[in-house]
Amino acid sequence: MTSPPPLVAPFHGERYAASDRLSDLIAPPYDVISESERARLAARSAHNIVHLILPAGNGDRYQTAAALLRRWRADGVLVRDREPGLLVVQQEFADQGGVRRSRTGLIGAVAVEPFEAGRVRPHERTHAGPKEDRLALLRATHTMCEAVFMLVRDGSGDLTRELATVIARPPAASAALAGVAIRVWRVSGPTADRLAGAAGAEPLYIADGHHRFETALAFRRGHPSADRTLSLIVSLRDPGLVVLPTHRIVQGASVSEDAVRQRLAGGFTIDLLDPGRDFRGALAELRGTGCLVVLAGGPRLAMRLRTAAIAAEAEKVPALRRVDVSWADRLVLPVLRGSGDAGRVTYTSSVQDVIDAVAGGQAAAGMLLNPPAVEDVLAVADAGVFMPQKSTYFFPKVPSGLVLLDYSPDQEPR
Repeated sequence: MTSPPPLVAPFHGERYAASDRLSDLIAPPYDVISESERARLAARSAHNIVHLILPAGNGDRYQTAAALLRRWRADGVLVRDREPGLLVVQQEFADQGGVRRSRTGLIGAVAVEPFEAGRVRPHERTHAGPKEDRLALLRATHTMCEAVFMLVRDGSGDLTRELATVIARPPAASAALAGVAIRVWRVSGPTADRLAGAAGAEPLYIADGHHRFETALAFRRGHPSADRTLSLIVSLRDPGLVVLPTHRIVQGASVSEDAVRQRLAGGFTIDLLDPGRDFRGALAELRGTGCLVVLAGGPRLAMRLRTAAIAAEAEKVPALRRVDVSWADRLVLPVLRGSGDAGRVTYTSSVQDVIDAVAGGQAAAGMLLNPPAVEDVLAVADAGVFMPQKSTYFFPKVPSGLVLLDYSPDQEPR
């Protein structure tokens, strides 16, 4: 029986030649960039990666991106590595409590293979529209411009130790993006081989970028040589690994406090929250047992499950039952959305965004949740089931534009 290829491998990447101007050239992932932010990023540089990942124009936007990429290559904006290697990326940031943290991982070329193989594991479903968009761009450019964010258990600690050795020396490039300081090292040779081996020694879990990985799968079906995709891989041992909550904002007809109590009192104890009470502390007390609800007109309700059996009845899969958002989306959110689930739901990681939207009349209600534990996310993936839409928000996002992976055949280093 033939052994599978290495799960993670060094690769010939393409990077910006002007590494001293990296802050002007990188961008967040395409799916979190608003129209106004796209305009701001595009104005920073004619070579900002946003011109490729969110191409503009009235014609075929994807062919516009392909033509622009060819021009950048011809003009020397991008340079190709002469030997295969990996990027080590460290992001320093402040969490929601203002604590400074750093998260370190490596960008490698991960094998593109079906989830049934078990070496790459998802935790959420994807949607056709985003995949069609990304596949059209990939077919036009034959280049992967953004990395999937993946986690590895790193049971041996080898990856953590290898990364610590690399970041002990000065970085090759530095940048800043949306308040996050970024440092980059490039490694090759035996160091890259050791890092790739450590990162690929156990299954990888997709934390963010399910659509990008499935797009790579679809592209490979027509291009068998495109058998790898870019991924930033972070160890579960990393102390800077942060998952933010994803709160729900409901827009539509308002629901009264009486209606909430009438429909949910059988499954929850419902208490009015003191207006001066810190939401973060109140949420922490409800981890695993409840959520907070904010209603138009001012009521703020602490909802606590009466028994664990209530959650078990709403969510049959044990791995999902441990994720607050799973049973909350089934039990509480439909009540806030009103008759026939008519209310439109949007999402945010900011408590203040929810409070402001409801108080300002832009929303009828809000549901505040604790973030899932990382181990619970992995347990869901191991069980082969999926979390509800918008359950996780790993922070910070992986910058786009640090490195590209060109699938074009017969490419020579430039």
